[in-house]
Amino acid sequence: MILRSAFIRHGRRIATFPTRSWTRSLATEIDVDTLPSSTNSIEASLENSLRETKSIESEVEKETVQYVPQIDNRSHTAQNLLEDGTAERYNHHLFNQNRTKTLGTSIDPNHYQPHRLLTHPPFPSDITLELLLASQAHLGHKTSHWNPMNSRYIFGIRQGIHIISLDQTAAHLRRACRVVSGVAERGGLILFVGTRTGQDTCVVKAAQMAGACHLFEKWTPGSITNGHQILGQCRMKVVDELDREIKGFDEELRERQVLKPDLVVCLNPLENWVMLHECGLNAIPTIGVIDTDANPTWVTYPIPANDDSLRCVQVIAGVLGRAGQEGQARRKEMALKGVVTYTPDTLKMDLSVSSQGARTGGSAADIKGSDSGGGGV
Repeated sequence: MILRSAFIRHGRRIATFPTRSWTRSLATEIDVDTLPSSTNSIEASLENSLRETKSIESEVEKETVQYVPQIDNRSHTAQNLLEDGTAERYNHHLFNQNRTKTLGTSIDPNHYQPHRLLTHPPFPSDITLELLLASQAHLGHKTSHWNPMNSRYIFGIRQGIHIISLDQTAAHLRRACRVVSGVAERGGLILFVGTRTGQDTCVVKAAQMAGACHLFEKWTPGSITNGHQILGQCRMKVVDELDREIKGFDEELRERQVLKPDLVVCLNPLENWVMLHECGLNAIPTIGVIDTDANPTWVTYPIPANDDSLRCVQVIAGVLGRAGQEGQARRKEMALKGVVTYTPDTLKMDLSVSSQGARTGGSAADIKGSDSGGGGV
């Protein structure tokens, strides 16, 4: 019993001895003299980090949060003009403009305006070389694409392109104007054809001025040679010398053949050679814009010009439309005076019926298709 208590008492002491020594070895020794200086350095570092944090926070606030004052339109505009210098540059421009306004050339008020070729087309008397040159009527195709039949209309070669003589263009255009004006004055039926993209507007305008018909879609083959089958359902009417419709001839018109044009104006002959061939088979005169790659013998009255230029085509169509308008005006003026400038269709029908009745031994009343009215169809 005594031994057990002694072992327990001394054993505890032995077990606790290494622990206390190990704990003392881990503890750091603190120098009391250096304690204030280390504390100051820690405070200084904390202050520096705090200042850096505040500076970063202020920069972030500047980038994200901005105060926008109320905008006054007048003051804001004036301020912007002063800042970017727009007002100053404009004043400087006005100053230079006042100083140099008497120098240089002035723009002609009649300069080119695209819409005027449709709203106010030129008259035949307005045909000049300057107008044709400005409309690019002198430009042909490459020399490798030319048709030798156009050698009489070619002025020369420029950078591998044939140049059309504008003297020839002006002369042939004036001749075509006289033809259109004469046909319109005598009550003939004129057909304007232009099937390329962009030609529909000028074709319709020219037909309206000349009191003619127009076609700006694909030509139906056989409309002339086989017109009774293709155009048999089209309506015809009888009119007097003042173009006023006369009623009561529906039965007679049913037995009559389809009307054929007395003159065809084609603005793109290359795409409508079938129509030109049909006109040749029916002895219908034609007017066409002939470029250096087309055959001038396809039409009766060629106009050597650039058919690829829309402005050139508009000029030619407008001039021919004005010529037809002048012819229609002369015809109506003579009609008001009681003078008919054309032979009425009934007279020609009576003459043909009489001659046919004489050949067949019958009378004119036995032959159908004659008109009993006094107007033309």
